[in-house]
Amino acid sequence: MSMNPEMEPLVTTCGNCHSPMPRDLRFCRNCGFRLGEGPAEYTETVRFQNTPPGAFAGGGAATSFPPYVAPGSMAPTSSGKIRKRRGRMSGMTWMFLGLLIFFVAAAAFTAIVRPIRQNIGAAARSASPPRSYAGVNSFDTTESGVTFNNVEPPGSPADKAGLVGGDIITTFDGQTITSDDEIMDLLGRTPVGQTVDVVYVRDGETKTTKLTTVSKAEFDRLARLFSNRPEGKGRFGLDGDTERVPISGTKMFGVRLDGVSPSLPADMAGIKTGDIVIEFDGVPIRTTEELDSRVRRALPYTTVDVTVMRGTEKIKIPVKMGRQT
Repeated sequence: MSMNPEMEPLVTTCGNCHSPMPRDLRFCRNCGFRLGEGPAEYTETVRFQNTPPGAFAGGGAATSFPPYVAPGSMAPTSSGKIRKRRGRMSGMTWMFLGLLIFFVAAAAFTAIVRPIRQNIGAAARSASPPRSYAGVNSFDTTESGVTFNNVEPPGSPADKAGLVGGDIITTFDGQTITSDDEIMDLLGRTPVGQTVDVVYVRDGETKTTKLTTVSKAEFDRLARLFSNRPEGKGRFGLDGDTERVPISGTKMFGVRLDGVSPSLPADMAGIKTGDIVIEFDGVPIRTTEELDSRVRRALPYTTVDVTVMRGTEKIKIPVKMGRQT
């Protein structure tokens, strides 16, 4: 005897996975099992979506069973077709992706901008006039102007102008000089090949000369000529230190010889330890660097006059120069 349909339970179970399911539904939403026909694709919409929740708890009305979709499984579309859920990127993934894009953009920007800046800098350098050179080792600020230790190389503007190490330049091209920065700035603004008036002080006496500047290329050429001179460089024969010292009773300085090597040009000419050199081959000697420079530029095996102070006596001594090996 069959049960009254109104008395039959509204919920049944799937014969395959034993999940609860509405009595009138002919397939299981959980596993897709079609009752009496085996597993089948989910192809119809739910007919119980508007049924109040809990209707199968005794209310006598059909309850709503949303379609079951396992995590990562296929989800039904409105047309009944199965669609796979798309994975979503996490916040950390987005952060790394943003950093990657930033660094790639920065590298591309640098690759584009750097050549442009280099070209602009090269154009600016080529547009600015080259600095003029005077032909001294370097400038140092003194109390009343700027000085330098020696003139180099031979034939440089300062050499031709008659300047020597220890001179104090007070005016350059009509501009008063008070620091090494000022004279370097003036050389930077002076055209190559321009002749300027130079006022300087030597032994307390103010003098004036004219100096014609040269380019760096010409300065380097003169230096190479002297360095590669086939005659070689002169040798004097000193054994020990030299020192710049004042000459008593004058405003003059000289270079004291603290050691003379035996059997070499200076010793053989009669120069003694303690003598103060004030002139070498007609050139005033006021610094140790200028004496060294004048010895090197003297032609080997030629005779030069060396003036020394020995005590209070001033002596001129001819010296036959040797050759540096």
